[in-house]
Amino acid sequence: MSNSISSGSLHNLLGIPLDTPLSIDGMCGRLKPVYYPAPALSARLEQFCNVLVAAMQSLGIPVCSDEDALGADGRFAPGQVILAPGYFPDDLLAIDRVTTLYNNIIVGIYDEPAPLTRESSPQQRLDAIVGRLARDMVHILIFVTDQSWTICTMNGGVVTFNTPVPLREDVRDTLVPKLTAQVVPPRAEDLDIMQGELNTGTAEFEAVAADFMQCSALWSSNASLLTHTSTIGLDYRSAFYQRIVARYLDQRSGMSYGFFASQRPVAVQPAHLSAGAGLIPVCLQGGEYFVPVPQISVVTTRSGCRKNHLNPQSDLVEIGLLFREGKGRAWLKTPAGSSAEVVAKPSFDTLTILAHALGNALVASILMTLNPKSYFPSHLARFGASMTHWHDYPSSFQLPEGYFLHGESNPPVACSTPQSAAYSLLGKIAALEVALEQGTAYRGDVHVEPNHGTNIVGILSLAETAMLLNPSPLPEVITEER
Repeated sequence: MSNSISSGSLHNLLGIPLDTPLSIDGMCGRLKPVYYPAPALSARLEQFCNVLVAAMQSLGIPVCSDEDALGADGRFAPGQVILAPGYFPDDLLAIDRVTTLYNNIIVGIYDEPAPLTRESSPQQRLDAIVGRLARDMVHILIFVTDQSWTICTMNGGVVTFNTPVPLREDVRDTLVPKLTAQVVPPRAEDLDIMQGELNTGTAEFEAVAADFMQCSALWSSNASLLTHTSTIGLDYRSAFYQRIVARYLDQRSGMSYGFFASQRPVAVQPAHLSAGAGLIPVCLQGGEYFVPVPQISVVTTRSGCRKNHLNPQSDLVEIGLLFREGKGRAWLKTPAGSSAEVVAKPSFDTLTILAHALGNALVASILMTLNPKSYFPSHLARFGASMTHWHDYPSSFQLPEGYFLHGESNPPVACSTPQSAAYSLLGKIAALEVALEQGTAYRGDVHVEPNHGTNIVGILSLAETAMLLNPSPLPEVITEER
């Protein structure tokens, strides 16, 4: 993907770290794996790991032994990815040898089939993955058999390769991105939280809530919308490790997957053809446009709620970006008068949602300059835009008219990572470029996230998008085989 927006602008607008690698080559250059095996490995697992290490080294990725990687304090340095094959006793778990919960990715590798069956529902399969992650205190699972190996991630991504040992290209194109982009919740210091400041009693909110409720009802029978995986009742090794899982999830009682969001109307101004204060440069069709960045806000589903059974008074929150001196600051408003038992945490997808909303504003600004009669800018100014994310892929006949597809060739990262937010924004500019080249009216975009899911963003309401995607039961898509 060509970078139509500089890394500096991505950092200023969304807080994406300047050194975030967006290409696979960049990810290979950043990866710092450590080989930390259990006391005993099966012959099959040892062979698999030997080939995996060799594949990484052939990609220019040095793999350290645990003896070389552990510091004087007996802990792994921040940023190291810990490859932990085999079955560990409690006193040797890698999680006890990291400095913080968010600075290392731990990969459990096992000599057994993945805990998935064709008969299990998507929710049951996800619950099985999350249960194993909590039991072994790892972030990614790899299961090895004589015929195949399978990667399972905490967001429900499952990829199976029909080879007994990893091929170099599969390590490069699939595993490396998953080991580079870590899924973490937004930190409290990264956004301003305004408790009880979302007024749910206005006519405007009631209209938005009605759209969410229609959307929720239409998705209620679709198994691809994974609604909630509770952390209560999982098989933890001890109460201590249960507390660690709760801390990692920012005290959430579980994980929900997918989101619905309604971007509020945006006062967009036309892009400029020359640089100026407060303008963001965007490269498009060989030229450069300088875009004034407006304040944006989005009503979205609360982290952890059941998306197919919403309560609009407690399950909707508002997030946004406030720009000051060229830098964006995220904020979150929770509903006024909601029950004290309902905890409104910022979604793991906060940055991605804001990236989509910001991208809509940039696209509309450029369209206003290129074609003042374009429909998308006027619709965004009057009605906003909708966003739907679920863990599946639409059929080609389900794509809305005027929505442009992008992302199929991106590295397969999860939707809650800085890379995903960057791909959302950069891909939207690429989709606009295709629309301009084809002379077709731009109405939205469909952002495919390989091994993960899809975002559909544009002028259709949430309910209209749901009707398009749920005319009848969708074919089940759980794993991708290579």
